[in-house]
This record gives sequence, C-alpha cells and structure tokens, in this order.
Amino acid sequence: MPRPLNQRSPYQRSQYQRTGRTLALLGVSTLLLGSLTASALTAATAAPAPTSAAPTSAATTSAAPTIATPAARPMTVSGHHDDMNCDPIRFGTTSTANPAATSTAHTAAVFPTHIDLPANFQPEGIAIKGTTAYFGSRLDGDIYAADLRTGKGRVITQGPGTPSLGLKIDNHGRLFVSGGSGGDGRVIDTRTGKLLASYKFTTDTSTFVNDVILTKNAAWFTDSRQPVLYKLSSRGKVTTLPLSGDYVHDPVNLNANGISLTPDGRALIIVQSSTGFLFRVDPRTGVARKVDLGGAVMTAGDGLLRSNDTLYVVQNRLNKIAVLDLTRDGRSGRLVREITSADFDVPTTAAFFGNRIYLPNARFTTPPTPTTPYWATAVRR
Repeated sequence: MPRPLNQRSPYQRSQYQRTGRTLALLGVSTLLLGSLTASALTAATAAPAPTSAAPTSAATTSAAPTIATPAARPMTVSGHHDDMNCDPIRFGTTSTANPAATSTAHTAAVFPTHIDLPANFQPEGIAIKGTTAYFGSRLDGDIYAADLRTGKGRVITQGPGTPSLGLKIDNHGRLFVSGGSGGDGRVIDTRTGKLLASYKFTTDTSTFVNDVILTKNAAWFTDSRQPVLYKLSSRGKVTTLPLSGDYVHDPVNLNANGISLTPDGRALIIVQSSTGFLFRVDPRTGVARKVDLGGAVMTAGDGLLRSNDTLYVVQNRLNKIAVLDLTRDGRSGRLVREITSADFDVPTTAAFFGNRIYLPNARFTTPPTPTTPYWATAVRR
C-alpha cells in the first residue's frame, strides 16, 4: 500500500503531483466533442495530416447548420493552434513544449522564404499543419495547399464562389474556414478536400465573416460588418454573441478582424481594423474592454497570432507585424518591436512554423488581373 503523500520524500511528492496534473489534463481532452457526420469523422480522424464558455441571455441562437451529409454523430474539435510550440489540445495552454515543432526550427532554415501562389489567387488566410501550408482565396474560396519544403502546391478543393478568409486547422486535419460575404463557416477535410460541414451564421447581406480561432469546445468567428461574434460549439450549435462595452461599431469601415486568445485562455482578443484598437472580449457576455497598449495603436490591424504572452498583430497596409508583450489576462500590453520584410505586399494573416511566421500577401493596393502574381512570405519571429 503506497505511503500517504505527506510521508513521501520531496522528489516522490513532486512526481506524484506532476502525474496528477497530467491525468487532469488528459481528462480535459476527453470532453472535446462535436457534430460532423459519421463518414466525415472516419475520414478525418483516420487520415494523417498532410503535412468559452456558455453564452448568456445576451446571445441569440441561429437555425440548425447545413451539414454535408445527413447522418450525424459527435466528433472531436480540438486545438487553437496559435503556436505549434504549445499543446494544441487544451484551451489556453501557453507553455507545453512540442518536440516535433521544436525540431522544425532547425529544418525550416533550408525551406524557401518566398512561396509563389497561383496567378490571381488573391490569398487572405493561412493555416499550417506539419510541413503543409493552406491558403484561402478571397476571390472564389478555393483552398490551395503548398509544401513548405519545396514551395510547390495545388488547389485541393474548389470554392463555393464566395471567399475563404481566416483559416484554422485542428489536430485531425480539419480546416475551419471563414466565409466572408457568404456569412458562413465551413469545415474541410484537408486530406480529401471534401466539404465536411457548412454553417450559415447570418442571412444579412451586410456581413463579412473574417477570421476564426479554435478553443477546446468551440470555434469563434469575427464579422467585420456586424457588431457580433459567432460561436460554433463542439456540438454544432451556432450562437450569435453581440459585442458591447468599450467596443463602438463603425458602420462604414471594417471592424472586428483578427481573433486570438488571451495568454491565460479565459477570454478572446480581437482587433478592430477601423480604429486599430485591441479588445479583450468576455466569451460569456460579449462585453469588450479596450486593451491598454500604452498609447500604441494597431493601425490596419488584420490577423492575430499568439505565442505564450507574445501577440503578433499583422498590420496589412503598413507592411509590418507589431510584436506585443501581453499580461496574462490580456488586459494590457506593450509594443516590443516590429517585423518587416522587403517581400511584404499587404500581408494579411499569419501562421507559425518553427521559428518562422508565414504570411500571404493580399496585395490590396494592386488591381487584380488574371495574371497578377501572388505569394507568401516567411520571416523570423
């Protein structure tokens, strides 16, 4: 019979406590359930990757989502993937090392830093799984997959004719897509290119579903034309959460754009493009409080990407990334430095790979033609 904890050596007590924490974390991951089809679940979980809280009365629930096929059963939706060096399973993880990701920091040094995309692709979003980067087209919604080792790629799924903007990918290779003017979100199997599910968030024609973040039990989407966030729960329920507090909606210009988590994982952070303000949003109430950055303004703020307490803010038309040091609760922060590149031409969103950040260049200031070139750029973080 094992001795009581208070009779064990300091080393034994330490080992016991660490084991307890590990079991607790494993228990959390078993709660991650969702609602795609049985066939989609089988395909997504079997395939190797190519490479929050409950709303209050302030929220309203939409109609049932459109599912790709009729039969439905729970599935796992997991991983916010802000940082490959973090555990992608649990909401708010900030420091668990990922050995596979750490090794990429060495191999990435020989990968190209400039990746050509198809002519007139008009990229906006990016997500990375393994050594494959996925890009969404704001022109027609196509998804393009590129090998980071060679820069070569192909379109893996044709779009619906409406945009594919912000992207996030989960642990099973399922790509969550922000649908822009389509007012929707989609889930795509990156192995097959098959549409697994489609969720209509709003029928209002004044909508622009712009970006997405994954938590342990939900996908959260921003809408740059409406003062709301959309929560897609792990069970497939769509909830509209109105924004309030310090947030002031601009009826003319782009509003909520990039979205991330606070370092402690208890709240959401969004950037309002029209003002350059960051807001910390309570996911239960929608109350948004302006993040105190000591006077710094994230002008032309677009994609957000976080690593531990560091938040990277893509400032698209300024052709730079602002690097912020946030407090754990995300209520304040300071500008530490900026990242620029001669290869930038209006970068929009960002994704980590090892010690690099990859960004697609939207080239908003260049009129698109059938032959207009587009590319992605990699910089050191």
